[in-house]
Amino acid sequence: MDLGVRWKLHGDGRVPAPGAVVRPDERLSWPRTAGLGAQHVVAMFGASFVAPVLMGLDPNLAIMMSGVATVVFLLATRGRVPSYLGCSLSFVGVAAVIRAQGGSSATVTGAVFVVGAALLLVGLAVRRFGARIIHATMPPIVTGAVVMLIGFNLAPVTAATYWPQDQWTALLVMLFTGLAVVCLRGFWSRIAIFLGLVFGYGISWVFDLVFGKIHSADGSGKVTDHWRLDLSGVGQADWIGLPTLHGPSFEWSAILVALPVVIALVAENAGHVKAVGEMTGDSLDDKLGTAIAADGVGSMLSTAVGGPPNTTYSENIGVMAATRVYSTAAYWAAAGFALLFGLCPKFGAVVAAIPGGVLGGITVILYGMIGLLGAQIWINAEVDLRNPLNLVPAAAGIIIGVGNVSLKFTDTFSLSGIALGTVVVITGYHALRAFAPAHLKTQTPLLDEGTSSYDEAKS
Repeated sequence: MDLGVRWKLHGDGRVPAPGAVVRPDERLSWPRTAGLGAQHVVAMFGASFVAPVLMGLDPNLAIMMSGVATVVFLLATRGRVPSYLGCSLSFVGVAAVIRAQGGSSATVTGAVFVVGAALLLVGLAVRRFGARIIHATMPPIVTGAVVMLIGFNLAPVTAATYWPQDQWTALLVMLFTGLAVVCLRGFWSRIAIFLGLVFGYGISWVFDLVFGKIHSADGSGKVTDHWRLDLSGVGQADWIGLPTLHGPSFEWSAILVALPVVIALVAENAGHVKAVGEMTGDSLDDKLGTAIAADGVGSMLSTAVGGPPNTTYSENIGVMAATRVYSTAAYWAAAGFALLFGLCPKFGAVVAAIPGGVLGGITVILYGMIGLLGAQIWINAEVDLRNPLNLVPAAAGIIIGVGNVSLKFTDTFSLSGIALGTVVVITGYHALRAFAPAHLKTQTPLLDEGTSSYDEAKS
């Protein structure tokens, strides 16, 4: 059985030939491959480490399980889809809602485990019936609206939790990160979030030296005098050790809040597979279902031991595009580095010490970017918002999701925010479509014509 773990040496093994790319089944020399693997880990540092901290989960376990999930993904796709799986920011809002309802870390990981299982089932369905089922159930108007409400639902978390901890640090970090994203080029622009974190650590340290302790809310919400940057936990942490593990706990209220994220993950995976296929020149249509299913399995493995969910990372697509190296050997190296980082508690303590003000500046950009990805889906699919069939369910669902509107069914069961907004978008669109006149029903496919060969092969 070909597991995609054999690579041919590309050229002299030093650099890609002029005008050529290093294909997934090729590699450069092993030292260069290891260096590229480290580069991929750095590229996903910012978002992948911020996400578990925002979710209240162990960053050490997050990085270690991202390596495990990457290995699972590479084996499942037989090395044809180069990708690194890092912690998904799409779940941050879900975690915030669950914790606001009194849920624990086990409740969060239990809900996300079910999402991983649902993603696995979607992937298997795509393998069996073709990508047309994605378009039939989740056309671009639905997918874009759900991604948008997931991102914008997070705005109150930044406004009420992180920004007030140190507003001036938050403002400076926001400005620096924005400049890094826009003004830097190549690899450096891909790690703008990571650079923003480093800048935030530095400015917090300087402010502590110059101004002393700050009087504001700390991470628990209690207003007190405290240092902006507290590295006391770093000194107490060991250099080598296992992360903290815990089992999931399953509660229906939390599961219903988390399930809508499946839609965002399907869109992320579809976009990733399509982008990689276009860059490598290979048709990867037959791997779409496998990629989605592998993402689900990786998330299930991670959340089963207390880690966060994982998904494909666009930052790493940028690294591949900049280096012209699509070798899956580099991703195996990246997974190895991630496992090593995960076994260093001192490293996790540094991540856990991110000052609240720094998170305030970072999340303003990150959360907004998540929401605007929904708009990007609409633009790419040329969704016509003048069409009331598109406009009405999207408008209603987004307002419900962003405003955290609640619908109470019994004393113990209600739907609100992300969950209710998603239900309104999906059921509203399909219900209205059943009664809409024919001229309103013309839609642009979620995926382009590159998927048609896969559909025909499956039919």
